[in-house]
Formats: sequence, C-alpha cells, structure tokens
Amino acid sequence: MVPAAHPVPPLPERLHRRVADEGPLSFSAFMEAALYDPSGGFYAAGGHAGRRGDFLTSVEVGPLFGAVLARALDGWWHELGRPDPFVLLEGGAGPGTLARTVARAAPQCSAALVHVLIERSAAQRARHGEHLPTWVGELGAGPLAELMGRSRSGSGPVVASSPTWPDAAVTGVVLANELLDNLPFDIVRRSSTDLIEEYRVGVSDDGGFVPVVVARVGEPTASPDATVAGAPAGAWMPSQQQAVTWVATATAVLRRGHVMVFDYAASDAELHGIPDMGWLRTFRGHERGSHPLDDPGSQDITADVAVDQLHRAHPGAHASTQAEFLVRHGIEALVEEGRRIWNERAHRGDLEAVYARSRVGEAEALLDPDGLGGFAVLDWTVSG
Repeated sequence: MVPAAHPVPPLPERLHRRVADEGPLSFSAFMEAALYDPSGGFYAAGGHAGRRGDFLTSVEVGPLFGAVLARALDGWWHELGRPDPFVLLEGGAGPGTLARTVARAAPQCSAALVHVLIERSAAQRARHGEHLPTWVGELGAGPLAELMGRSRSGSGPVVASSPTWPDAAVTGVVLANELLDNLPFDIVRRSSTDLIEEYRVGVSDDGGFVPVVVARVGEPTASPDATVAGAPAGAWMPSQQQAVTWVATATAVLRRGHVMVFDYAASDAELHGIPDMGWLRTFRGHERGSHPLDDPGSQDITADVAVDQLHRAHPGAHASTQAEFLVRHGIEALVEEGRRIWNERAHRGDLEAVYARSRVGEAEALLDPDGLGGFAVLDWTVSG
C-alpha cells in the first residue's frame, strides 16, 4: 500500500521554519521563494503578465511590439550572414505571447528560425502549445541541442520550450523582455561608519515578516562596495548579482549575435535619489501591491534594473530607450501601414482591419517617454 503523500505546508509557514533554522534570510532568498517556489510562489499560483493577469509588458500591449521585433530579427539575421539555423533564445518567455506575435509577423528569417522559450514556471510552460502550431514541445538538453544545431533548410520557424538554458552554443539572439527586474536581488547600504549593511528578512513576535538590518560579512560572489560607493550613507540599493550572472550566461551561450535586454531601469545616481526604497515595487491584479514582505506568494516583486551594475560587469553594451529602438526598427512604417489597411478594409470590419487599426494606439503606449518608451534597451554584440 502506497503511503499517502504529506501535504506541503503553506509557503509562509515554510519560510518561518527557515528563519528559525537559518536566521534572517537574505532578501534574494525571500524573493526567490515568494516568486518561484514551485508550490506556493507567485508564478506557480498563477501570477502572470497580460490583460487578465497582474501587469502588462510591451508584449501584452498588442502585436505591434512583436512585429517590430520581427523586423529587428531580420536585420540581425542579415548582419550575421543569414545563418541556418538562426536561434532566438527568449528568457522569461511567460505564456509565449511574444512567440505568437513574432510568428504572426512572418519575418524573412522565419525559414531558418528556431525560437526557444526559456521559462522556469511549469504553469507558464504548460501554455506554450496554445496558438503555436510550430511548437514541438518541451525538450530536454540533448534534443534541444540537436534542434538548435540542425539546419532548418527552409522548414522553419520551429518553437520549443525549456525550463533552463540550453547546453550548447548558438548563433542568433538572446532576448529578455522585463525579466531582469524579476530576478532576485539583495539589498545593501553603506552606514555612516562605512560599514556595509544588509536588509534581511526576519519574523516578528506576531508571525509577520519584518526587515532585519545586519552587518554584511564576507562576499562569496561579488562585493557590493561598488554598488553603494557613491550612494549617500543610509541609502538602500539593490545588489543585482543574478541579473549580472544572467547577462554573463547569455553572452557565453552565443557564438555570434546579440544579447538584448528590455526593462525599466535606472542609473546609480537615479537610484540614490529615490527615497524610501521607491525603486522596489509590488503588483497584483494590475494594481500596486502592498509591502514586499507581506503575504509571500500573493504578489509580484520587482525593482528598477540597476544598469550601472550591468555596465560595470559587462561593458560595451549599446544603450538606448525603447522608443529609440522601436523607431530605428520601423515602428512608424508599421503604423502607417496599419492606417492604410484600416482605410482599405474598415468597411469589412474583419480581424486584419482591427489589428491594423490597433497599431496607432499600441504605438502611443510603446513610445510614451514617461512609460514604456522610456524603458532601457541594452544590446551586447557577441562577435566570436
């Protein structure tokens, strides 16, 4: 007789036990559990981007962002000598919305394109087959490497899913749209005596999660000294080592190509000027959430990407705003094309006409300098 499985305790209870066993948790450990715990994290519980989700990214505004990206992919494909296969590794792919819009735009590189959706959430990966007729499933390391190493010979595009980075070098593009802001980070500051202090998470007498300030001793990965060197004493700063590591992995997986990061971001100086850790935010149901330590697993936790930390670790990126990137890759021509199609087909009111008309409103949102248009785009070129 098979013994009954013991139910997994709720996430807050398990975090209480960790604090009791280990002492106050680093903010990155708390955030990792709150977002990605497989049985109680925000994304395991159904949190996601989209109009019916908890927040919108450029991808969910409509298909225009994917159409512009398709044009950019064609430009990079020609720049790289029209490789076959041409691999697009999309980090934090969510439910696959960008893959659907890129496929709908039918770029020239489609015949050689292998689009790999890297998504750690099993709930999100389960949706990848929806509306993606060229999806071949979730592949293990061996089959995925074989897929990415085989010429498509005009049979592309093909889409595959993976929970982790592939174990193979490719030629193409690695892309992250609003992923790095969701990677767990620590929080540090310089005290008035130049001691490095860390914001950790403990438990109060009534069972709530509360901040605990401790002196930071020893740095197994990277020193936070540069992160807080220019900050006013007492100003908390995010120490985004996982974002730095993500860029390192992305550049290492490419033989040739581009690493593209799209995200809301801030320089060190800008982060210094944001009081009360205002760069740290929560979201649920398209509204701002409560304190980041409240009810772990119930809300998204995010922060401005500290671009100077990325630049210090990985110099050489071309930086622009999202608006500049979109204009450079033809958003205005796509909007004009949309107006023409709408004028020609408005009397029909079919789906193509509706899509075309929507481009005007989508462009306004994507180019807004105080919103999505002001996001940072970082482009690292890998040339061998």
